[in-house]
Amino acid sequence: MEIFCWDEKYAVNIKEIDVQHKKLVELINGLNEAIYSGQGCQKLESVFKELVEYTKTHFSNEEELMRSNDYPDFLKHKAKHEELTKEVVSLQKQFEGGRILITMQVMKFLKDWLINHIQDVDKKYAPFLKNKGVE
Repeated sequence: MEIFCWDEKYAVNIKEIDVQHKKLVELINGLNEAIYSGQGCQKLESVFKELVEYTKTHFSNEEELMRSNDYPDFLKHKAKHEELTKEVVSLQKQFEGGRILITMQVMKFLKDWLINHIQDVDKKYAPFLKNKGVE
């Protein structure tokens, strides 16, 4: 069961970043599927961990693109990445420690976080990088 359907309105039109965003959507949907199919905590923990690790990888890749192209708002964007990473890692630790369940509220947070990050933050750097020749 998908909670998030990719739509081209989310594309930043930088191939590498769009591929990574689609992968994040896939991971969020995979976590949602694990919940709805009644898979055990171990499977949920594994899928959540993969989502967190891939998010870190994606942020690192974005930051390298911005840094190597002298994006003027790099530090501000990096700070947003750090803030979001802390939130997701906190959720992961709470889940692993048995202090929260992965609920629709958590899934909505993950979905909304990704949509808002793409549309409000990533779409700001995309024109700059495209202008620098990043495809």
